Amino acid sequence: MAIDDRESLVGDVLSVSAAFEDSEDIGAARDLARGFLTDVQAVHGLPVSGRAMGTVQLVVSELVTNARKYAPGPCLLTLEVQDGAVAVTVWDSGTALPAILPPDPARVGQHGLEIVIAVCEGFAVHREPVGKRITAVVALTDGPGGA
Repeated sequence: MAIDDRESLVGDVLSVSAAFEDSEDIGAARDLARGFLTDVQAVHGLPVSGRAMGTVQLVVSELVTNARKYAPGPCLLTLEVQDGAVAVTVWDSGTALPAILPPDPARVGQHGLEIVIAVCEGFAVHREPVGKRITAVVALTDGPGGA
């Protein structure tokens, strides 16, 4: 795992990025997300609800797992906080776009993206010159005035 832990303050954006090459790194990706959001709250004074903390770790786990499972080579995780939300972006070299299956309680497995879409405020998939980039957005707080 390679980490770029520089925090950008350009335009009030806080961010961190890391590359992951092995399936064992999925736990490290969750740890990075937890540590980053802990710093966002403790160092920068932005509220982060317990729900947001858990949701971001879940989203990171699902997206990095899919990248490691379905795409060759490393993946890049970027977490970016701006305007009261965190954008979780995962780039990988795979050319196939993810299959977002309709809800089916009888299906065993392959519910990861279905869950991510259900718990996030925004979800997007973008083709890149090499690979694809998936972004999921999670609000930092649970509602007006509440962390």
